[in-house]
Amino acid sequence: MYLRVTKRRNRDGSEVRYYQLADNVWDAQKQCAVAHVVYNFGRADQLDEAKLRRLAESILRVFPAESIEGGGEDIRVLHSWPFGGIYVLEALWRELTISSVIDEQLTAANVEQPFERSLFTMVANRALCPYSKLYCHEQWAPNEVFLPSATKLELHHFYFGMTFLEENKEAIEKALYFKMADLMNADVDLIFYDTTSLHCEVDEEDENEFERRSLSHPEDTHRYQPLRRRGHSKNGRGDAPQIVVALAVTRDGLPVRSWVFPGQTKDDTTIEKVKQDLKGWRLGRCVFVGDSGMNSEENRKTLSLGGGKYILASKMRGGGEVTDEVLTRAGRFHEVKENLLAKEVFVGDGEGRRRYVVCFNREEAKRQGRHRQTLLELLTAELANLKDRSDNSHSKRACELLSSARFGRYIRKTKRGKLKVDRAAVAREAALDGKWVITTNDDTLSVDDLVLGYKQLMRVEECWRTMKSGLRTRPMFHWRPHRIMAHISLCVLALLLERVAEIRAGDTWRNIRAKLESIKVVEYVRDNVRVRQTTELGPELTSLLKRLGVAPPPRLHEIADAADGRVAGEAAAG
Repeated sequence: MYLRVTKRRNRDGSEVRYYQLADNVWDAQKQCAVAHVVYNFGRADQLDEAKLRRLAESILRVFPAESIEGGGEDIRVLHSWPFGGIYVLEALWRELTISSVIDEQLTAANVEQPFERSLFTMVANRALCPYSKLYCHEQWAPNEVFLPSATKLELHHFYFGMTFLEENKEAIEKALYFKMADLMNADVDLIFYDTTSLHCEVDEEDENEFERRSLSHPEDTHRYQPLRRRGHSKNGRGDAPQIVVALAVTRDGLPVRSWVFPGQTKDDTTIEKVKQDLKGWRLGRCVFVGDSGMNSEENRKTLSLGGGKYILASKMRGGGEVTDEVLTRAGRFHEVKENLLAKEVFVGDGEGRRRYVVCFNREEAKRQGRHRQTLLELLTAELANLKDRSDNSHSKRACELLSSARFGRYIRKTKRGKLKVDRAAVAREAALDGKWVITTNDDTLSVDDLVLGYKQLMRVEECWRTMKSGLRTRPMFHWRPHRIMAHISLCVLALLLERVAEIRAGDTWRNIRAKLESIKVVEYVRDNVRVRQTTELGPELTSLLKRLGVAPPPRLHEIADAADGRVAGEAAAG
């Protein structure tokens, strides 16, 4: 029982407050605790405050403060769980209709398993405290977070849920895309695409047993396609088998779709698959944006089919049209924004005309110049330490310098076999400082739109950093191909929830998560009644939830008899 304060605002803007003596009573029909008014005191400004004080004093004379507090014995706190993070994630999960989309797929497949709960549990675990699926089932979900809906899940629900997710991935991703585009008012004119590599915790590549099973079970090809293969590593782990992950995102960094390819797959060979999979998604006037690894004659033709448009980076070194004609073409740069200049270059005539834009960043040019100067100083010192050999052969260190990716481009070999700094190579590199070249087949976009559109490709890089660090996509111990792909899909779903929260709150997920950690569910016993209750929200948390578009969490979750644990009532407990 408590003193309840209600408010009413008049037309003139003034506020009137009312005092009521109330008690919380469980409403079985509404499935929540509701306030039952025992007595109405009336308007606060019309009450005799002294009378209320005398009433409180008379109660304290019968029940002194010491007996109410009970010396810390009447109220026993049993446990507390973090609740804020998982409550917000589940609210976004339901708002994006991920739960209903999964339920629809379960119904269509005539599957009666709690896969929606197991998938949400794994996604939330990725976003809050990444662990293995086994630890998530045995420890995290039942003990380290307040998620009653996951208490009855078995380990097989997690692994079979991953299989179900991968088998229905295309339908789920497509349904989520349309809901996300409507809910977030997402700009899908530009689709940014990039790939990265993730090495696996294994020494040997997948055996051909996968290929044999794939041929004998063509309906389950995705389960047996060997993924862990050696290839060009983007994270410096060429010694280990890897997989290649591709991601398409919007201008705001919202993931549209993901792909997993075998580790030896080259970037430019993935375009046709991506173009085919996104066909029919009603992306409107979609412009594909990719880095230089995607730029090849075959890929440009593929992207141009059906009136498709693209913005691709071009390689500036190694000769060819960009090196010989674009970068050497005279012309005046104009300022796009601070420290960013651009000029337009056309090569060829008629239908074969190609449009390029040369971009230049002054600050980046200065930074690259300083870095190269430091590198040349180190190289000069290394060359000075090399000893002349009478047989004109090189020492082991000289061979290392020649093959070094760091120093090799700046070294030349004289007729006598000595190593010198290649000043011509230094001058060629200096001429490229702060520059990059992009090409497009869209003549309707202005130069400024092209430059700024390509610069937004960093959104994909931000997604890669989030997936590799915050979501801890690896270490990855899965070995079945469909489980590997499902693991990536779970990480992408977690990334989607994080990006929605970041856009709404205007802050990083790391900061949002830290603030939400103070929202907990506390379990305590008082007067032989066991209660699970959410902690009070301060002004900062209330404001954060409002920006996130999430309603405050329920106050009461469970009321039970402390003796036998019988549940008297349960509010929405997630």
